[in-house]
Amino acid sequence: MSSRTRARGAKTAAGVHTVRIPRQRGRRGADPFVVVVPERPSLTREALGFLGGLLWRSRHALAPTGLAVLALVVAALLHVMAWWSGLILAPTAAGPLAWLLVMQRRRPATGAVLAWRIGLAALLASALAWLAVAAGCGPLAGALELWWLLTLIAAQSAWLVVRRTH
Repeated sequence: MSSRTRARGAKTAAGVHTVRIPRQRGRRGADPFVVVVPERPSLTREALGFLGGLLWRSRHALAPTGLAVLALVVAALLHVMAWWSGLILAPTAAGPLAWLLVMQRRRPATGAVLAWRIGLAALLASALAWLAVAAGCGPLAGALELWWLLTLIAAQSAWLVVRRTH
């Protein structure tokens, strides 16, 4: 680019090229024309932008998936930093079952409500048991990745059913 068309000292946003057209003869008092040409994004950037927008718009529907990925990362970090943390987390798997017994005693339920309570308690107990075992043995040891995937599918399916009906 020649020095006649390059802007000197002008501040522009990242990815934007400013081209100044020099003054034409006979227009001494007039300001020069400024043409702003944005940089064209690559196809990869367009695809990632589309995917990011899609994920952002459906972020409430994908909450269990985000929590499952977070649990996978936390289990990996706990396994690397303190494998014995699995021994501390193991008793928490009984928490949802205790919650189910307390809820049934305080507010007895039958039919669909009882089925949802049992399903929720079983799903949470499974997730917490997976977290304890994964923190102790590593999140990808043995069949733990399949256990994680099945728990994720069950949680995501239940979440989508609950969100659709309420």
